Amino acid sequence: MTTASLAAIHVYPVKALAGRGLDSAEVEPWGIAGDRRWLLTRPDGAKLTQREQPRLALASAELLPGGGLRVSAPGREPLEVEVPDPATAGLFTVEVWRDTVEAVPAAEEAGAWFSAYLGTEVRLVHMDAPERRRPVDPAYSRPGETVSFADGYPLLVTTTASLDALNSLIAQGDHADDGPLPMNRFRPSVVITGTAPWEEDTWRRVRVGELTFRVAKPCGRCVVTTTDQGTAERGKEPLRTLARHRRFGDQLVFGQNLIPEHSGRVRSGDSFEVLERQG
Repeated sequence: MTTASLAAIHVYPVKALAGRGLDSAEVEPWGIAGDRRWLLTRPDGAKLTQREQPRLALASAELLPGGGLRVSAPGREPLEVEVPDPATAGLFTVEVWRDTVEAVPAAEEAGAWFSAYLGTEVRLVHMDAPERRRPVDPAYSRPGETVSFADGYPLLVTTTASLDALNSLIAQGDHADDGPLPMNRFRPSVVITGTAPWEEDTWRRVRVGELTFRVAKPCGRCVVTTTDQGTAERGKEPLRTLARHRRFGDQLVFGQNLIPEHSGRVRSGDSFEVLERQG
C-alpha cells in the first residue's frame, strides 16, 4: 500500500510572479509564511495578475531576511526591495476581487522597475499587519479567518495523481500537443503524492505532518492555467479538458482550497492523512 506524503511546497512572495520551491515552510493562519504578502496594482489600486499580464510568469521574487525581496526578470537587473514602513510610506487602498484593503506602497524605485518590465504603470504594495489581512469567504470559513493577497484561501493543495489523470485526458483530446502539463500551471501551495486520482474531491479535513487543515472548497481555474510558466505563451489546455471532465457547477476545478487549523511547520516528505471525508 502506498503511503501518501507531502511531495512539494511552493511559496509565491509576490502574487502572480513565479513560485519558489521550499524544503520546509512555516504555516501561519493566513497561509505559508511570506506567501503573497506583496502585490502589483494598477495606479488606481486594482490588482494585476497573469490574467492581464502573462509575462509576470517570467519574473520572480526571492524572500530576504526581514521580509524584503530581491526581484528579477528577463532584461532587467535584479532589484532589492525593503519592507516599507507605513509611518513614512502611508497606506494605499487596493482591490483584490471583491475585497478592498489597505496596503503599504513600496519605494517608487520598485514600481518603476516593474513598470519598465511590463511597459505599463504599476505599483508594488505590501500587506504588513494582521489586521489588514482579508477575510476568507464566510460561506466557507469561520469568524476571524483571513488570507493575504492569495485569490481567496490561505493554501491550495493539488495531487500528482490527479495531474497524471488530467494529462492522460489531455492526451486523448483535440489539443494533445498542449500536454503534458507541469504542476506549476496550477500554482499550488502544497502537492500531495500517493493518493488516488481525484480523491481530493472527497476530503473534508486532512493532516500534513503535525498540522491539520479544513478543506474549504474546490479550486475553480482560470486562464492562468493555460499560460506556460516558462515562456508566458498561452494555449487551450487545461481549460478545454477541464470543461469536459471537471466542471463543478459554473467552475472548472483542479485542486482544493485549505484553511489551517493552527500554525506550525510542514516539511517535504511529511506524512499525509485524510481525517474526515464528505458524507
